[in-house]
Amino acid sequence: MKIEATTIPDVLIITPTVFSDERGVFYESYNQQRFIQKTGLDRTFVQDNLARSTKGVLRGLHYQIEQTQGKLVQCISGEVFDVSVDLRKSSETFGQWVGIMLSSSNRRQLWIPEGFAHGYLVTSESAEVTYKTTHYWAPQFERTIAWNDPHLNISWPIDGDLLLSEKDRSAASLAQADVFS
Repeated sequence: MKIEATTIPDVLIITPTVFSDERGVFYESYNQQRFIQKTGLDRTFVQDNLARSTKGVLRGLHYQIEQTQGKLVQCISGEVFDVSVDLRKSSETFGQWVGIMLSSSNRRQLWIPEGFAHGYLVTSESAEVTYKTTHYWAPQFERTIAWNDPHLNISWPIDGDLLLSEKDRSAASLAQADVFS
């Protein structure tokens, strides 16, 4: 397992060690002991989620203002541009974002800590994204920030029309959003 810091040091890229031969590939997608050892983060994941989407689907930017969720995200089929936005007002990187390509071929994972919004854009014909969360989904605390907020100025690799949920189309700007202290 290889750990890389991003331009926001709390957001980490995790690349598993992959074993391949004529039969195919094998890798551990998660090992709690190694995760703690390599990242220094002692987190308990309580929920696994899977989303299947087609090209042009943009999901996000989502977070929970209470029962905050850390997320360990991976793309197991296809490719997505995955984005994390720092919503911690006291952070030096407040309002900044990190975006990386996650795909079934690069097998990268992204650790997104509590206090961040998360979203992704499907760039392949279809994609399946799985993610572990450190807290259960709580719809009463769910919030969304506009994916195209000019203050964030996220460089989404848009190629064609986008498909957004109503929640994502009507999301608040960062300036109007509930954020963390």
